[in-house]
Amino acid sequence: MQKELISVPRATLDFYKYEENGLTFYEFNATNCQPPEPMINAMMGLTLLKSKKDRLVGIFFHEPFPLYERVPLTISHEAIELEDGDFKITFKLED
Repeated sequence: MQKELISVPRATLDFYKYEENGLTFYEFNATNCQPPEPMINAMMGLTLLKSKKDRLVGIFFHEPFPLYERVPLTISHEAIELEDGDFKITFKLED
């Protein structure tokens, strides 16, 4: 899989786009930054979700509970704790 660096307006972190299993993924890593930067970048990344085949994947150094309160109700998330203690959060548009 090849990840393509993309530009996301008002984001301060690198975002990457890639395709897998018929889905389009947008990904960013916020493990090396301090609040509010992870939340700001997640909110900018959520604007990339245009269809039910789009996913936003964020890697965080902790589970971002304050972020969940700001995510529109039309978007769901799945949180997975990684072996190193970071969290992988995948967002998608609801059916």
